Amino acid sequence: MSTILQNRPSGPMTGGRALAEMLHLSGAGPMFGMGGFQLLPFYDAVGLVGLTHHLINDERCGAFAADAYARVTNRPGICDGTLGPGATNLVTGLVESLNGGIPVIAIAGDTNRAHSWKNMTQECRQAEILKPAVKELIRVEMTSRIPELVRRAFAVATSGRPGPVLLDVPEDVAHGSHDFAAEEFVIDEATLKAPARRIRPDRADLERAAKLIAKAKRPLLLTGGGIHLSEAWEALTRFAEAQSIPVAHTMSGKGGIACSNPLNVGLFGRYSRIANDLIEASDCLISVGCKLGEIATKRFALPPRHIPVIHLDIVAEEIGRCIPAEIALWGDARAGLNDLHDALSDSGAQARAARTDYVAEIAPRMKKWEEDAAPRLNSRDRPVHMARLCRELNKTLPADSILVADGGFAGHWTGLLYDTKRAGRHFMPDRGFASIGYGLPGGIGACLAAPDRPVIAMSGDGGFNMMLGELETARRTGCGLTVIVINNAASGYVKALQHAMMGGRYQSADLHEMDYAAIARTMGCGGIRVEDPEELSPALRRGIEECDRPTVIDVVVTRDPSQMLPAVDNRTVEIKQGDRVA
Repeated sequence: MSTILQNRPSGPMTGGRALAEMLHLSGAGPMFGMGGFQLLPFYDAVGLVGLTHHLINDERCGAFAADAYARVTNRPGICDGTLGPGATNLVTGLVESLNGGIPVIAIAGDTNRAHSWKNMTQECRQAEILKPAVKELIRVEMTSRIPELVRRAFAVATSGRPGPVLLDVPEDVAHGSHDFAAEEFVIDEATLKAPARRIRPDRADLERAAKLIAKAKRPLLLTGGGIHLSEAWEALTRFAEAQSIPVAHTMSGKGGIACSNPLNVGLFGRYSRIANDLIEASDCLISVGCKLGEIATKRFALPPRHIPVIHLDIVAEEIGRCIPAEIALWGDARAGLNDLHDALSDSGAQARAARTDYVAEIAPRMKKWEEDAAPRLNSRDRPVHMARLCRELNKTLPADSILVADGGFAGHWTGLLYDTKRAGRHFMPDRGFASIGYGLPGGIGACLAAPDRPVIAMSGDGGFNMMLGELETARRTGCGLTVIVINNAASGYVKALQHAMMGGRYQSADLHEMDYAAIARTMGCGGIRVEDPEELSPALRRGIEECDRPTVIDVVVTRDPSQMLPAVDNRTVEIKQGDRVA
């Protein structure tokens, strides 16, 4: 049962002060933004009420940092931007959160309504621009309604599939004053963390799903990021083990069940170890918290249409959107998995016995994959092979660490080859929008959310170039963040595709060779340059041990575009019209 939190501020105060009071009441964590005139009363109140706010160097990075904070905690991350360019700079980060189902509350200053549409400085149609980027845009038209609308923002951000909410606050509303009563400052505690509300699938649908699973000889669970949003790790593991059902995952779903669990068969879709083969041979697929989009289905080539799909999702309209569902289970992932477990509890021993040979296939198949991948995983090549870097991450990172992976190479390679040692959100790729540039600001947000855990952010040199200024933010906030820069002096993903698809005609794909370790040192951070694969583990340990400032590990990786994709030898791959090999 939810409780109503309240504090006792009352009397005349500005809208900015009321906004800060409501965020303080919510227990808001570190906020990220860049101030402007429209929100000055809010900024003035932040310190007065005891909130923590970090100046960032680009509003997009503030949105990314808030997104990562929310992924670690499932509590809404908070970011802000001032009128015009500050607000529009939030768009990319907010779309990441919208597509990824991440609870974020963004605050944007807007024009004084007495002069709107009279060529105010920096004025634009920001509400129209931002509205498609958020779950809901809330325009605050009256200072007196700020407590009510902040409550609404938290409720929307954390209910159903979570997502970002934007509070658009005109200058005169933030600077205006209202005589507030103490009882106005209340908030529902249940809405302060996702999922705020859990719904259960219909009982009749559960019974149909249980019957289909019970008779299946080769069922397979396909799990996505909804497992983490629902905090369904224990429920997933319990159900999978009770029924002897292997678990495959998307990049976002990695860690739903520990990668070290014998039932974990790894990534499926565009990149796969053994999971795609198991999908092809399955007689029942159970999709949980997974949108089954392009990457997960190899551009909708998987799964074969004759295999029945049970689709459990919190968003009813996602079910059957990309892949037809035999049985639709509309509900929360954790609640749905627990209900399926209960519905099949009497037949658990029988199911495990019947699937003994099926489950016994996993270990030898995985061993064969590892043997095939061993030359890359153990490569002593200089420059460093990406597979060897991933192997050293697996060997060196502690079980409680968080790996934040940027878009492009960082996410693709680690999605396939990085293994979590525990269930939970220990791997965080930005797969909502797959925007390049998430790594460093995402690492800052994760580090501030979990200051006692090692946080490693991995980014390509192109993505790091975009957000290099936030290294100053990381230094200023005292983040003991380890940043791995995959330095191939190229926009490597594009260069690899140009190699495979354009006959090696490279256009706008090469970067100037940079020493990012040296740059980091000039910014007051630790900097380690690695060119020998034998130096990887010592460098990682040094980075993790440095707790008071960020450390950049500049890893010089292969420049050969034929070796740049994780699961494709694009020296020999056959490209057909419309294909995407990666």
